Order: sequence, then structure tokens, then C-alpha cells
Amino acid sequence: MSRIFNFSAGPATLPQAVLEQAQAEMLDWNGSGMSVMEMSHRSKEYISIAEQAEADLREILAIPDNYKVLFLQGGASSQFAMVPMNLLGDLKQADYFKTGIWSKKAIAEAKRYCDVNIVTDSEANSFTDIANPNTWNLNPNAAYVHYTPNETINGLEFQSIPDVGDKPLVADMSSTILSRPIDVSKFGVIYAGAQKNIGPAGLTIVIIREDLVNKINTPPSIFSYKTHADADSMYHTPPTYGWYLAGLVFKWIKDLGGLTAMAKHNQAKAENLYAAIDKSDFYNNPINPAYRSWMNVPFTLNNADLNKDFLAEAKTHGLVTLAGHRSIGGIRASIYNAMPQQGVQALIDFMNDFAKRNG
Repeated sequence: MSRIFNFSAGPATLPQAVLEQAQAEMLDWNGSGMSVMEMSHRSKEYISIAEQAEADLREILAIPDNYKVLFLQGGASSQFAMVPMNLLGDLKQADYFKTGIWSKKAIAEAKRYCDVNIVTDSEANSFTDIANPNTWNLNPNAAYVHYTPNETINGLEFQSIPDVGDKPLVADMSSTILSRPIDVSKFGVIYAGAQKNIGPAGLTIVIIREDLVNKINTPPSIFSYKTHADADSMYHTPPTYGWYLAGLVFKWIKDLGGLTAMAKHNQAKAENLYAAIDKSDFYNNPINPAYRSWMNVPFTLNNADLNKDFLAEAKTHGLVTLAGHRSIGGIRASIYNAMPQQGVQALIDFMNDFAKRNG
């Protein structure tokens, strides 16, 4: 059976080379006589897997030495609570950008712990644009500033790191991490669910500056960054197989030439798909071109009655999971790192043919 092109927003497609290696090692990892899924997380075999994965992630992201890397459970949504629980300290205010559904969820959770100041709000324009930085309302008394660099549902993406002064910048990078080089030193905390660009669902990565780990806070132990940092992410049983698969993905990225090569790959895919949308009077993408996402490309058909036909016919061509999020409808193509150029071209070819037949 040939593999299809899976445009899901997450869990998303994984590199075929990674899946093949995992398949080959499923019953016997490195002569151990057992699967990684069966290993004790404290065994020397598993510790070697975990340490290599962290080392490779540090290398490809150029993570400075004064940052801890945590491999946790709970999904990125758990970080909506852990961030304020750990970073507020004696302060009771935090800044949040509201640029889409996921940042709205983060804001709603943060309000349980502190007063939230909205730096800028894109909801009035249906999350299709980001206001000029000159209009941003940053609170000098905020403990930190939180933003979502890429909104998977609406396809709105910051193309540069926002300047927030000396406040710790916190980023939910679930859908954009590892898609291009970033300057980790500009952030206080980066967190990301794995199921888009890192690996299977169940693993959450947190990259946190050491001075923020050591802030005086008293959340429950399981929700404390210090707990997990002190235990090298082994305070309790971590998502071991997800961590292993993430390590294989990190090696795959290194073999392809690192994040500079990944950025060229991703930018080319996005530009080709947006070009196909823009040159057609059959399709439309509502996002300000200056803030279009490389990872998630939503678009609509001018005749929405054709959506079901589009999705059904696409599936027969091996192009699946293209339905837009239930909150906005339409079509959405998520084209993360593991989506090959051939998959995007196959989608473009189908779009052109469908428009020709139905326009």
C-alpha cells in the first residue's frame, strides 16, 4: 500500500525515514532484545537515547548553555497553566498577544492565576492580521509576555520575534518549532507539543532559561519546572517512546542540513501553495500576506457548496485531512517539516484541475 499525503494539523505526518527506522527497531533496539516501549526510563539503554535526543535538539536549535530542556507530558495546553504557575512570582499581571484560537485558550487559562493585559487583539479582523507594533499595549508591571508565533487554525504567523523589552518572552511554538532557525536567547520560555513538527502526540518540550526555573514559586511538584529540571525530566515516567521518536526526527533534520535547509524547504512549499491560491479566482486566502503561515495554509472556495466535493475528490487522489477547523470551515493544508514538496505539488495540481472543472 502506498502512503498518502496527510495534511493534518496534528497529529501530523512524520518523516518516512523515521517511521522506517522505528519499524526496524521495534522489537530489538540496538541489540538490547527489547523494544524502546518496554525499557525502563532509568535503564542505561534508555538514558542513552534520552541524552542523545537532547544533545541533538540543543545542536540544531543552538540552545545556549543557560537553558534547560525538559521532555514532559500534558501537551502544550498544560503549559497554559504551568507558565503562570511558575513565572508570576510576586507579580500578579502578565501580557498576552491575542492572535488566534490558541492564544485565546492560553489567555483564558492565565486569567485563573493573574490579571491578563492584552497587548494586541486580532479578533476584530477575524485573526487575519497583526496590528502595527507601534499600537501594542505592553504593561510595564507584567511578569512575562506570552505569544503564539503561529496560529494553526487561522494560519496567522509572526514573521519576526516581537520586541517586548526586558520582560521574559514566552512562546507557544507547537506548530512552528524546528521549521527554521530561531534565536533561543531572545526567549524566556519556549514550549511545544510534539505532534506537528517533532513526533507523535504525548510529548511536550519546554526550553526554559535557568533563572526562570529558579524563580520562587510553589506550584504542586508535578507542575513545577524546577521539579522536572532537577530530575532531568525523570521525576516520573516520561513519554519514553515519544521522546525516542523525537530523537529520530532530530537526527533526520540534522541529516538534511539542519534548520537552514529546513527553512528553505518550508518556505518554498508555502510560497508555491500561496501562489496557486492567489493566481486563481476560485480560491481565496484571507490572511494579510505579511503574516501568512508557512505551516498552516487555510483557504476557501468561492462557492462553499463545493467544499464536500473538493474534500471527497482530494481523498481519492491520496490527499487527506484537508478540512478546515470546525470553528471556521473551509479548507486547510498543514505543510509541516515532514510534508514533502511532492505532496504540496500534488495538492496544487489537484486544485488547478478541480477549479478548471468546477469554475
